[in-house]
Parts: sequence; structure tokens; C-alpha cells
Amino acid sequence: MSTATALSPEVLAKYQPVIGLEVHVQLLTASKAFCGCVNQYGGDPNTHVCPTCLGLPGALPVLNRKAVEFAVLAAKAINCEIRETSIFSRKNYFYPDSPKGYQISQFDKPIAEHGWIDVPDATGASKRIGVTRLHMEEDAGKSVHDGFADSVSKTYIDLNRCGTPLVEIVSEPDLRTADEVFEYLTKLKEILLYTGVSDCNMEEGSLRCDANVSVMLKGAKEFGTKAEVKNVNSFRYIRAAVEYEIERQIGVLEDGGRVVQESRLWNNAEGRTFSMRSKEQAHDYRYFPEPDLPPLVVGAEWQAEILKNLPELPEARRARMIAEYEISAQDAATLTATRSFADSFESAAKKAKNPKRVASLLTSELTMRLRLANLELDQSPVSMAGIVMAADLAESGELSSKMLKQLLDTCFEKNEDFPTVYEREKPQQISDASAIEKMIDEVIAANPKQVEQYRGGKKTVSAFFVGQVMRLSKGQANPALLNELVVKKLDS
Repeated sequence: MSTATALSPEVLAKYQPVIGLEVHVQLLTASKAFCGCVNQYGGDPNTHVCPTCLGLPGALPVLNRKAVEFAVLAAKAINCEIRETSIFSRKNYFYPDSPKGYQISQFDKPIAEHGWIDVPDATGASKRIGVTRLHMEEDAGKSVHDGFADSVSKTYIDLNRCGTPLVEIVSEPDLRTADEVFEYLTKLKEILLYTGVSDCNMEEGSLRCDANVSVMLKGAKEFGTKAEVKNVNSFRYIRAAVEYEIERQIGVLEDGGRVVQESRLWNNAEGRTFSMRSKEQAHDYRYFPEPDLPPLVVGAEWQAEILKNLPELPEARRARMIAEYEISAQDAATLTATRSFADSFESAAKKAKNPKRVASLLTSELTMRLRLANLELDQSPVSMAGIVMAADLAESGELSSKMLKQLLDTCFEKNEDFPTVYEREKPQQISDASAIEKMIDEVIAANPKQVEQYRGGKKTVSAFFVGQVMRLSKGQANPALLNELVVKKLDS
């Protein structure tokens, strides 16, 4: 991927990037923010519209109660303070995808402020990124620039998205690297998905991010001139765009130029940003209070009612699961990747003899096979009940690890659940000491060289004999008993 200039590490080290993010999140309500139109992605153009979201004369907005509840949940999940009385305003601008000529938003009295999200920095230590505000607003429509015979000369407008409820989450300019940007967005998306307020589908525009990037000489007291990078549709591309923009601005300054305040777009094919429009002067949106909406009052009683639906959030859940189930931090991170996966694990763990073994099966055997088969967890042929059964059989010693792997392979090959496969295949583990000793004797007799190595002090050779006997038993020898008897035989 190309960059603006081939800058040396010494030049880059002279500058301090400063980055702030504005994240728009569509809320997962059934209807739009201020009318009864369906809040649904897609559909034939201009079919999810009504006089209210089109801004026709005489139509009045009515605030969606569920949107308010989702905004409060999202705000508390990122540690914001809820403002008991917030005000809706009209943000005036004229653009083809905004039929009213203004957007209902919040300005100086947003619903929430002063939050934070912790992210790992370059050393792995926790760094707190401030959240300036979370405010409610409605989405605009969408300009369609391609897909029609005359798209070269005409732009079409689809207003289905008009009035979709949004929250905008504005960070403090506390981010200093593209990696921190990636971590912040990843953490924010994870939190929002846990709360259930949005599906955060970037491809459908449910989560959109603009990055404000500037650079300054290290030790300088004032931030540099910022450029806003807009319309980037994946976290990976946002990281690449921020990296490019940092180097581009440093290159401009090193060449004696001046960074221009502007909006820029990311071209992934070329690996660079390019100018979209100048923002030399701050745009005057002429905010004024929305006359058709009263102040929004979310009192203590309503807040308490809303917060009953706030789930245990990812970080707290990971810490609890590590302590409760004695699993590793890495396994806890895998198991809490989504709320549904964590719920499934905990449900299974409570039924199993050994929760740690359930965690091991899920994070290694099951997820590996799902990845190879390109399947999601809810598409797995092996149910959580099947995982519990497999874990319990392994825990009791009735199944060796090799037998278990073979049974799981069969489950995926035949698209059958573990109990079905186990009942049909029913592999019997050999736990008869005399039968195992007979096989050990056979292997020892056939491998005198390895016996000599063992008795010469190379004790690790015992693993060779264990492997040979396991092969001879077709994986059915009890592993613990086999290891014990091999050493006993070789030492005798």
C-alpha cells in the first residue's frame, strides 16, 4: 500500500499525531426516530417514507421512546453521564439527501457527556480515551451515484434512510496512533453489540466513522490543522487511512507547506486519501431549538428502568469468567467475542463436570473446525449439549483426546451432532491393564534400540512407546494408564 512520502523514522519521530473520532451508530429500533416508518435496511428506493421523514408541510415529529432507551444504554456502557434534560435542535444545511433542509439533532445540551473507553497502547498498558459526548439525531438519505444507465450525468436520491435514529459518539482528541484508533473502534463496536442497541454493520452503514487527524511537533503547545477523513467502511481501512494521513501531513510540513483544513476521502485501491472539499471556514449550521419537540426529560426513575437492560459488559465478563472458571485470559477473550457465544459457553459450563474442559473444547477443537468449514457458531453441527457430553466423557476418561477428535471430525463430515455420532460409533476405551501390558510387551520386543536408549538415560523415549501402543490400540488405550504402564515396564 502506497504512502504519501517515504519518510524516515527520524522524521516521523519529530511529530506527534493527534486524532479524534466521530462515530455514527444507527439504532436497532423497529421504526424511525420521529415517525412510524419501518427502520429497515434496503427495500425499493423511497418506499420507507412518509410526510414526516420527508418534511412535508404540516407533518410533526414524535420522538421514538425506544431510541431514547437505546441511546441511554449506549451512553452508560461507555461511562457517560446522562443529562436529565436534553434539547433537540435543527441543524440547518441544504443538500439533496436532506429533504427538510435541516437535520433534527442535539447541539449544546446532548443526552450524554464525559465518558471514556480504555484501550491498550503500544506497550500493552491501558490508556483511557475520553468521550466528549453522545447525542441523538436522525440520519439523512442517500445519494446514489451509480447503477443506472444515466449515472454518468445524473445522481439519484433514495430517502429510505431519512429519519433513521442515530447516536453520534465524539471522542476527545486523545488518540495518538492508527493502532489506537483501531483498538478504540474495536472496543466500541464490541460494547455496542453487547448492549444490543445496534447491529454495527459497516457494510450497511449501521456504523460509520470520520477521523479528524492532525500532526504537531513534539513539545508544541497547540494542535496542528486537522483534516477529516470520511466514509471509510472498515476498521482495517480506517487504520490504513489514518496512517497515510499522518505521513501525508508530516510530508507537507517537512516540505515547507501548510496543511489545509478539509474533508478527505480514502481510496483503498490506491492506498491514499484525496481532497473532497475545503473546510477552511467552520460551517455555520445555524442551530436553533427544534420547535416541534419539547425538551427530552430522562429522569432518575426512567434511567433506572432503562439500565435494568444493561448487560454485563465484555471486560467485566472476561474478568469474572477467568476467576470463576479458571480459564486463561486468551480463552476468556475468545469466549466473550460476542454476547451470544459467551452466553452459550456459560450455559454449557454450568451443566458440565469441568467448565475448563468445555472452554478448551470450544476455543480449540470447535472453533478450529468451524473456521475450516467457514461456518459461524450458530451453524455448527455440534450443539452446546454435544460439547457438554464430549467434555464429560473426556473428563471421566471414557474418551481419549484422539478418540474425541475423531468423533468431532465425523460430526463435521456428516453434519451430525455429537450425541448421535457417539451413540453410533461408541468407541470403547481400553482400560484393562493386562490388555494394555500385552500390547506394550509387543512394542518393546519390536524396538530393542529404543529400549536401550531409554535404559541409557534418555527417558523421553517413553513417548515413542506410548505412541506405538496407541497406534496399535487404534487410539483406544486409556492414556493415563498407558503412560503409567509404559514407564513401569521400561523400568523393570
